[in-house]
Amino acid sequence: MASKLEVQISVDVLEAQELTPQEQQAMDLAREAANDAYAPYSNFLVGAALLLEDGSLFKGSNQENAAYPSGLCAERTALFALSAHYPKSRIKLLAVTARRRHEQEFMPAMPCGACRQVMAEYEFRQQEPIPVLLQASDGKYYRFKSVGDLLPFQFTPESL
Repeated sequence: MASKLEVQISVDVLEAQELTPQEQQAMDLAREAANDAYAPYSNFLVGAALLLEDGSLFKGSNQENAAYPSGLCAERTALFALSAHYPKSRIKLLAVTARRRHEQEFMPAMPCGACRQVMAEYEFRQQEPIPVLLQASDGKYYRFKSVGDLLPFQFTPESL
């Protein structure tokens, strides 16, 4: 007999003034990163920022390529560059936003499945939740308590 498994997540929906100063700094850096994105084909500029345990910030932006599969999303760009340069850094927050090249307003950018899996790996590595702050619409923000809320059925080392 089939059974049913229900998965529930909780996400905070915040106004800009409800962001902590560190969250606001991270989102500002994510916007800066989006403005620096290399996206000549999609014109969809995505930026990600990582708030580290020591209070410093690290950014990444999407990087496209004429051979489409060769590009990389902002989230993975930030995470991989951080790991290459500062492999022992602990991540306290990941912020993501986007905008269309010919528009000034920032808009939602939900991490793709590959990014969610990579984000989950970093959360697993540090054995501590990584909160995720995403730009929502109408000037609001979504705050997830952990990457696990974005990817409840993760592929983990135990899956191997």
